[in-house]
Amino acid sequence: MKLLHLDSSILGDASASRQLTRDVVNAWRAADPAVQVSYRDLAADSLPPLSGGSLAANGTPAELRDAAQRHEAGLSDAIMGEFLAADAVVIGAPMYNFSVPSQLKAWIDRIAVAGKTFRYGANGPEGLVGGKQVVIVSTAGGKHAGQPSGQAHEDYLKFVLGFLGITDIKVIRAEGLAMGPEAREAAFAAARGQIADAFDTAAA
Repeated sequence: MKLLHLDSSILGDASASRQLTRDVVNAWRAADPAVQVSYRDLAADSLPPLSGGSLAANGTPAELRDAAQRHEAGLSDAIMGEFLAADAVVIGAPMYNFSVPSQLKAWIDRIAVAGKTFRYGANGPEGLVGGKQVVIVSTAGGKHAGQPSGQAHEDYLKFVLGFLGITDIKVIRAEGLAMGPEAREAAFAAARGQIADAFDTAAA
């Protein structure tokens, strides 16, 4: 089992999502000591947003690329390779301004690629990376799950992953984190209970 662990919060050690993705990965290791974990910090090592240069680099034969295009294509290949090699992905997804961090969106733009992770056929789109497991660690200062204000956050992530063919998606949620110390403590306790339940089930 190969597990890709992604963090996207800009808050470093103060990040709730980072604490909880770490808890998820530790629980996964406890349930499956043979799991191989690779880690990418999308905030500390941020990806440039997708651009015309990105598309030009990927569309240019390798032998004709200039230095900038080689760098751009190499970055895209590395991100895609990590994702395709992973059997499971843990995604730290704090809510920023009712959506996912731009750092996480930049990663999504590198892995949602026609012909590699999805394709269009006579019957419409077809995801090509089904079979992966994904755990989304969703954190927010307010309470947005199931509300219109959450549609560009959790709902967006579940939609785009489903578009790629991934159906085994679990959400570990801690919300209301900015609504006072008691609410924050309760949110962490609820999320850690969800983690315990998820990996008790996985180990059963």
